[in-house]
Amino acid sequence: MIVLSGNVRDLGDGFQVNRVLPQVARRALGPFVFFDYFGPVDFAPGKGLDVRPHPHIGLATVTYLFDGEFMHRDSLGSHQKITPGAVNWMTAGRGIVHSERTHPETRAAGHRVHGIQSWVGLPQAEEECSPSFLHVGAQDLPSAEVNGVSLHLIAGEAYGLKSPVPFPSPIFYVDAKFRADTSLDLLDNYEERGVFVVEGSVEIGGTVYERGAMVLFDEGETARIIARAPARVMLVGGAPLDGPRHIWWNFVSSSKEHIERAKDEWRANPKGHIADDDEFIPLPA
Repeated sequence: MIVLSGNVRDLGDGFQVNRVLPQVARRALGPFVFFDYFGPVDFAPGKGLDVRPHPHIGLATVTYLFDGEFMHRDSLGSHQKITPGAVNWMTAGRGIVHSERTHPETRAAGHRVHGIQSWVGLPQAEEECSPSFLHVGAQDLPSAEVNGVSLHLIAGEAYGLKSPVPFPSPIFYVDAKFRADTSLDLLDNYEERGVFVVEGSVEIGGTVYERGAMVLFDEGETARIIARAPARVMLVGGAPLDGPRHIWWNFVSSSKEHIERAKDEWRANPKGHIADDDEFIPLPA
């Protein structure tokens, strides 16, 4: 068992994230190569999030919200609001450009945001696939109650549920809400498994873990998650990636050459990938 606490990163304008993956102690969890937890943070009227257009390769991104909303736009022409409990699953493949911004009406009113952004590495055979975007509303994702714990399946298969979000390797990603004095046995049919505490605290193996902690389990290790008071956790993991991955900025690939290609493409042509938005995040020095 490994326990991770994230490293705080400031993205500007007072917006901070807790970067749980990657870090030295663990580079990935199953196919998840990046895991940023943010909020809850309150934006005053007139303030909001502006993640300008930027590129990705070799991965799928998912921003999952507990509170608030963002607007997703991308170079495929997708224009979709991200809301709590829904899935916006963007597969970058060979390359895609996207932005996430606070909607003007939401910005004017002031708002709270709370959620997780994660990146899922694609199998080597899929790294150069065509980019795509899929939105699934919260009401269309499978849910169930197990031992008094409410489960909402984002991706993969778990606890007899199967998500409509396709992914080409074994994966699970579950939003689990615990009432007081409830418990849940951790899945045991995946090689790599983790529990991330979003709200409250849970007890695992006699140790209490608070909000922001990620507990990673050894293969074959059994565990029961116990909540003495209401709590919320994310259950996450799957099969490990088929070989090492290089991560540079927003690019993930098994090939350094593909990353160099993506750098050259963005350096040469960073503007105009999203309609009516010529802003962009420049390639880091």
